[in-house]
Amino acid sequence: MNVYDFDKTIYPRDSTVQYYLWCLGRYPAAWLTLPCTAWAFLCMGLRLRPKTACKQMFYRFLRHVPEDSVSRFWGENLKNVCPWYLRQRREDDLVISASPEFLLRPVAEALGFALMASPVDQATGRYEGENCHGAEKVRRFRARYGDAPVEGFWSDSRSDAPMAALADKAWLVTRDGVVPW
Repeated sequence: MNVYDFDKTIYPRDSTVQYYLWCLGRYPAAWLTLPCTAWAFLCMGLRLRPKTACKQMFYRFLRHVPEDSVSRFWGENLKNVCPWYLRQRREDDLVISASPEFLLRPVAEALGFALMASPVDQATGRYEGENCHGAEKVRRFRARYGDAPVEGFWSDSRSDAPMAALADKAWLVTRDGVVPW
C-alpha cells in the first residue's frame, strides 16, 4: 500500500485552516471565537500548552457552523486535490493525517482511500483521542495494519519521519515538487 499525509501533500493547503477561513466568510457567529483562536495559536506557537489542547481551543468555532458545512466546503474545494496524486492513486491508498477525521471523511469517500485522522467531535471541537501526528501515526497504522508493508510514503513534513521510516521508499513534498526523503 501507499500512504500519504493530506495537508500540503495531496492537498496543497492546510485544509483545517482553509475550512476555518471559509466558515468565517459564511457563518458570522464563528467570529465570536476569534479571541480564543488567536490565543490558541499564540499558545501553540510559544509552546505554552500541549498542541492538542491548543487545537481544541481553536476548534470551538465548530459550535457555530452547521454540520453540512463540511460537505459544502468540499463541494467547492475538492477540485484542488493535487493532480500528481490523482494520476497515481490506487485502491489500497491510505491517508493518515492530523486533520480532523470529520473534515477529511468526505474526501476519502470521494477519492476512495482509507483514512486515519484525528478524532475530533464535529459539534463541540473536543478531541476524542490523540492527535494523529508524528509517532502517533505509526502507532495507529500498526494497530490497524500490523506489519503490513508500506511501499511508498509521501509527506510535506519532517515530523512524519517515523512514518517515512516504515516505507520502502519515502518522498518529501515541497513547493518545487516531490523529492526523495
